[in-house]
Amino acid sequence: MRERPETERILDVLRPYAANWSGSLGRGDLVVPQREIPRLINDLLDAIAQCADAEGEVSDGELFHALTEAQRSPSVQDQVGKLRQAFRILKR
Repeated sequence: MRERPETERILDVLRPYAANWSGSLGRGDLVVPQREIPRLINDLLDAIAQCADAEGEVSDGELFHALTEAQRSPSVQDQVGKLRQAFRILKR
């Protein structure tokens, strides 16, 4: 259920670029003028960041538990994979 507001925010950013006049994205066709692409990307990143901010930060206990579980993995790549499954990791 948490996923729906994030999806709606992204769709709100994309609707002005719908290929038909009604703004419906039913077929998924988008028409984005080349000069609008940087603005569209920034708007999408902002919409995703708002969702991430709404989720909040994890507690120290949750982080400690996830890190100790990940350390049992045989490789660094596996450790990163486990942490990405447990948390949404954003570059800032």
